[in-house]
Amino acid sequence: MYRFIIRKLISTVSVILIVSIIVFAMLRVAPGDPATIIAGDGATVEQIEQIRKSLGLDRPMLEQFTIWSGSVLHGDFGKSLISNQPVAGLILDRFGATVAICVTTILFSILLAIPIGALAAWKQGAIIDRLIMAASVTGFSVPVFITEYLLILLFSMTLRWLPVQGYVPLGDGLLPFLKHIILPVAGLSTIYIALIARIVRTSILEVLNEDYIRTARAKGLPESVILFKHAMGNAAVPIVTIIGVTVGLLLGGVVITESVFNIPGLGRLVVDAVLARDYPVIQAVLILSSMVYVLINLVTDVIYSLIDPRIQY
Repeated sequence: MYRFIIRKLISTVSVILIVSIIVFAMLRVAPGDPATIIAGDGATVEQIEQIRKSLGLDRPMLEQFTIWSGSVLHGDFGKSLISNQPVAGLILDRFGATVAICVTTILFSILLAIPIGALAAWKQGAIIDRLIMAASVTGFSVPVFITEYLLILLFSMTLRWLPVQGYVPLGDGLLPFLKHIILPVAGLSTIYIALIARIVRTSILEVLNEDYIRTARAKGLPESVILFKHAMGNAAVPIVTIIGVTVGLLLGGVVITESVFNIPGLGRLVVDAVLARDYPVIQAVLILSSMVYVLINLVTDVIYSLIDPRIQY
């Protein structure tokens, strides 16, 4: 197990390096020039070139990457080209909102999707099973931003129960925090609840016809014990897999949610940086997101071996 984790950590370094090169190169060849945006519409060519020189954008791409990567290795992500503030500080200021949304969403999705999927498997072919599967197909098919706008229309604009936008940290009070986070989490979790519930149902159905399940029923064990102890335990590997994938997908889905609800998180930071061609901010957030995704995969692989010792690495 320790050798496996060490190998994974070493491969993580390679993945981060490849991601860094790809992101750095794609940003440089993409249309748009941050110097032009900073200079404004009335700037002359000489003024734009002077800004490019002061930012180091006139240097060869390899030299720019070498300087930037050397700074990153020392924990310095540089300064924003637009606001001239340290990128690390900008990320820390937005980090809390994104983490709160992601953690709340994944916990809510897991707590709701696993019982729903298990119920659908237990009542296979019944009306409740068909209703759950129909709802999951709908939830997985409708884009997140449409669901979120419908929630805003109903709960914010019609019923006026919840605020339309904004974010309040948990430190400012539990009730204000919940009032501002309910709609973003509800809208974002819809697709993940549908996805996890379908995988849970499929995984449990695959093991319900196994011999040990028949044996448990022959012993007279209650169906709830058979379902959640015997069937769920042996169907856990694909369920853990889809949860790990879900956490990774959240990194992309939160961008849309933060834009819809005007939440000052990393997603909004990336959107604003892309529009302004703020290279240091985009590079830092994407690399940190890649690191999180790779570490999630590592944790998922380790959990595999704890659930099923037959898995060898």
